[in-house]
Amino acid sequence: MLRITVCEYPGAVVVQLKGRVAVPWLLELEKFWLKTVASRGKPVLAIDLTGVTFVDAPGKAFLTAMHREGATFVAGDCLTKSIVEELTRTSLPDRGSLNGEGGRRPDGGLSETTDERMNHGND
Repeated sequence: MLRITVCEYPGAVVVQLKGRVAVPWLLELEKFWLKTVASRGKPVLAIDLTGVTFVDAPGKAFLTAMHREGATFVAGDCLTKSIVEELTRTSLPDRGSLNGEGGRRPDGGLSETTDERMNHGND
């Protein structure tokens, strides 16, 4: 089961998730997200994961997509903090590039192009 609660504050919207971010409840979260993003007039959207007890692979993928759309996460325990770290690290691979070239490999390391630029002049 997944419970979705919205708390609106001046200048921000906080979405509290409680329960399992997993199939089959993911469909409801997706519907909610599409509706919220379409009508979002608030500059800050935070997803509170402190009540989340489980996240499956499709749930992680959807949270990653939410992060790409500008959502930030609030995590309370070690498990959710670890999940948030994973999501935020993997959801922005192209932001690690220099001048739009090179970037990061899937393993998190710098691409050869970026490595070469960084080491050029140290030869």
